[in-house]
Amino acid sequence: MNSVDISNELHELLAGSNVNVQLSVSQLVEKVLNRKEGILTSTGAVKAETGKYTGRSPKDKYTVEEASVRDKIDWGAVNQPISEEVFSNLYDKVIRHLKEKEDIFVFNGFAGADEKYRLPIQVINEYAWHNLFAHQLFIRPNEEELRSHKAEFTVISAPDFKANPAVDGTKSETFIIISFERRTVLIGGTEYAGEMKKSVFSIMNYLLPEQGILPMHCSANVGREGDVALFFGLSGTGKTTLSADSNRKLIGDDEHGWSNNGVFNIEGGCYAKCINLSREKEPQIFDAIRFGAVLENVVVDEDTRIADYDDNALTENTRAAYQIQSIDNIVNPSIAGHPNTIIFLTADAFGVLPPISKLSKEQAMFHFLSGYTSKLAGTERGVTSPEATFSTCFGSPFLPLPASHYAEMLGKKIDEHGSKVYLVNTGWTGGEYGVGSRMKLAYTRAMVQAALEGELTNVETIKDDIFGLEIPLHVPGVPDNVLQPVKTWEDKAAYEAKATELAAKFRANFKKFANVASDIEELGGPNA
Repeated sequence: MNSVDISNELHELLAGSNVNVQLSVSQLVEKVLNRKEGILTSTGAVKAETGKYTGRSPKDKYTVEEASVRDKIDWGAVNQPISEEVFSNLYDKVIRHLKEKEDIFVFNGFAGADEKYRLPIQVINEYAWHNLFAHQLFIRPNEEELRSHKAEFTVISAPDFKANPAVDGTKSETFIIISFERRTVLIGGTEYAGEMKKSVFSIMNYLLPEQGILPMHCSANVGREGDVALFFGLSGTGKTTLSADSNRKLIGDDEHGWSNNGVFNIEGGCYAKCINLSREKEPQIFDAIRFGAVLENVVVDEDTRIADYDDNALTENTRAAYQIQSIDNIVNPSIAGHPNTIIFLTADAFGVLPPISKLSKEQAMFHFLSGYTSKLAGTERGVTSPEATFSTCFGSPFLPLPASHYAEMLGKKIDEHGSKVYLVNTGWTGGEYGVGSRMKLAYTRAMVQAALEGELTNVETIKDDIFGLEIPLHVPGVPDNVLQPVKTWEDKAAYEAKATELAAKFRANFKKFANVASDIEELGGPNA
């Protein structure tokens, strides 16, 4: 099948009488309720469940091995190749599957808040609540933009279509396939809505660098003086929580581009992890969950319809999807200047990294490439307790190009704009996971605030003997002993052993970056 054939088939599908195009939020909510896809909660949000797939399925994500991308993609466990024939056959089956549905739903919008670089997209769903999700997460066009909208990439999601691995060439019933030549994402066999969002992010991670723009898996906000901050980190490390600051305007909570003009949000909404959510700790997120929002796998009382955010019976990876305009304190449009402060967030399960440390240029590059954190329970299938992991650029699952490409772009940006970089550990203190405790959010907020306000620029520091990191001796609002991990462990020998173990993991992981300048490892990594 060639691209013309696909376009004709897609045109035929979208011309069907079962197609609902650009329904409003209210119309989609009605559809969700009438089709019994979900229920209405006490705040007016829609609650839906995703069945057995409560997180992403990275082992079922593929990129079509096409001539135009064959020599560019960083093929491997993250970017698994799949043949054009497999894609075409699945495409045919999915289109036939959707044609037989009573209703399908279409959303037309954009990825990228900067009009100069935005990507017009189309999302086709067999579930109304998935289309509502797309309506919340991507950028909605105004009436004028809608009239001239022409999608350059199409996402087709058909959860009820399950592949037969023996026939269809997949590993399981689930598949997420990106075809750059056909400008299509094909999703089947999973109801987890996050696959749509992350597929579009993967696309942007391929397209934006071609325009000289660094795509980033980070949240971003801006202070009263116009100072911009970036927060890098994987799911569960605190990007959404820490960037939703009442004293700073939110640019976006997860995905951004850094162009020669500054930072822009790739999305039009937020996809907040909401396990243990409370108004006291995260008021902006809590109050954003109202009519039009989508709650994913959150336990809700059958009678009162009140959400219990502390209940993880369905998954730890409970989520709330809402339009960014649901938060009052935002930048609109989601565009700002160049970053003054860059924060790398990690959830260290070993409990040995400092809660905050200042990074040199080389250390910044080392820790960006390393992307150390702990996978948290529920973020991916099969992960039931935190595991130490290295995710390149804090976004390895979404990077089609070699990691060094993104790292070099970041290094150049830091040099050009003098951004200050910090490593912040939101993970464990006083011992490893199972022994110590999670870092208090109040302490993390105080440390981040001090970094953003420039209070750590000239503060006295002490160098960590094992990791070589510069640790501030004093941070307002944080006990001094908390700042140095060794002082929080009762067994100092156990601390040294665990820290040495993690340092060795850093060095072993970095060996895969043989093409990176040697001083990045020598000056940026743990002490030998």
